[in-house]
Amino acid sequence: MVGAETERDPDLAVIEAGSRTLRTQAGPPESDIPARPEDPAVDRALREVETELAGRWGETKLEPSVTRIAALMDVLGEPQRAYPSIHITGTNGKTSTARMIEALLAAFDLRTGRYTSPHVQSITERISLDGSPIAAERFVEAYRDIKPYVEMVDTSQEYRLSFFEVLTGMAYAAFADAPVDVAVVEVGMGGSWDATNVIDGDVAVITPIDLDHTDRLGSTTGEIAGEKSGIIKQDATVVLAQQPVDAAQVILKKSVEKNATVAREGMEFGVASRQVAVGGQLLTLRGLGGEYEEVFLPLHGAHQAHNAAVALAAVEAFFGVGSQRPEPLALDTVRTAFAAVSSPGRLETVRRSPTVLLDAAHNPAGARVTAEAISEVFDFSRLIGVIGVSEGKNARGLLEAFEPILAEVVVTRNTSHRAMDPDELAALAVEVFGEDRVQVEPRLDDALEEAITLAEEEGEFSGGGVLVTGSVITVGEARLLLGKKG
Repeated sequence: MVGAETERDPDLAVIEAGSRTLRTQAGPPESDIPARPEDPAVDRALREVETELAGRWGETKLEPSVTRIAALMDVLGEPQRAYPSIHITGTNGKTSTARMIEALLAAFDLRTGRYTSPHVQSITERISLDGSPIAAERFVEAYRDIKPYVEMVDTSQEYRLSFFEVLTGMAYAAFADAPVDVAVVEVGMGGSWDATNVIDGDVAVITPIDLDHTDRLGSTTGEIAGEKSGIIKQDATVVLAQQPVDAAQVILKKSVEKNATVAREGMEFGVASRQVAVGGQLLTLRGLGGEYEEVFLPLHGAHQAHNAAVALAAVEAFFGVGSQRPEPLALDTVRTAFAAVSSPGRLETVRRSPTVLLDAAHNPAGARVTAEAISEVFDFSRLIGVIGVSEGKNARGLLEAFEPILAEVVVTRNTSHRAMDPDELAALAVEVFGEDRVQVEPRLDDALEEAITLAEEEGEFSGGGVLVTGSVITVGEARLLLGKKG
């Protein structure tokens, strides 16, 4: 995991639209993803920060310890102790769950800070205050404020602070400076040695665990759960999504060791009922304090309903529902919060005629739930996939999960140096789909054009569609190419 520092492409900085413009599109309202700053001076300052951060170890190069981030917190005066926090780990669903938790807390008049990763388009998305990404000016200011302390720690450690460690320090400092009433923090990878794990989360949330990052976290869901359960702190409350048996056993054992209270999906809370509705789904959620009926969630898929149940239980636990207070949360407030939730890049519709969906599924488990949601909600006569994945991912498993719902696939790559070679991906796709259902377009803009053309062959009103997936980076670049600047 450790090697000499090298230059890396700024693949986690916002990318620019290609030289060609795709045909005119019309889609839903803009989301809360920020565009590039309009002020040239601010944009230049942000680019300088992005370049400096990109020169550090990226998120795929790790030295698994919290030694460096703990040293940074020490010289910054332990900003992460200035507010209570809800800490989230798991394999899939972390960001959507974090957004739901944030919306619920804000609806109850708490000032929130949210730290999530990776970003879809702009690096500033990772640090949010009051439900919105911090302004570019504030992001630059946050970096400049801690930069002298980062350099101080760099000189005292065997390895410099990584890209993710510096961003984590920026987030914790920004939250303390705001100040926030509560921080909602998503781990970067794993849990026990993740840079975020210098907080003592009052509530530890563990979303569904599956096989991903097996080279770093373990080859079984039980082993992976061992790493992820490292976020469970003494006397905390653990909100546990449905898990494989071996993962659940590991997490429950850790909870006992930490004297933590556990709330389990399917036991103490869960989804009582759900039905597809226009623009989302209508839920009845069983929380720690009782049932919450007729909750509209403007996101698709059973997996998002389960994320909502987990988020609700986490906020109930934070407020002491089911322990210190017997009554449930105010139903109207819960309804208002969920109705306002968005999750960019998660089954997001960015164009009509034909419909183009973006989904950041990057592993087989994520692909399976996305495929199930599409089958449930959309009635495509022909769905074309645009797929670009990162090197080292289980591309075959992802392709196999999507095969039943995709008529054809156009394999491609994003601009990241970590992108899988499209010819290698195509070879796998041919094995899964057959040669006549696979095309290769090395440029993402060409791949989008080709997929849209294939979908339009069905006719304007026939129900053809396009799904862009395989990587958050692929989705972010496609989003810009399709005209979604914000």
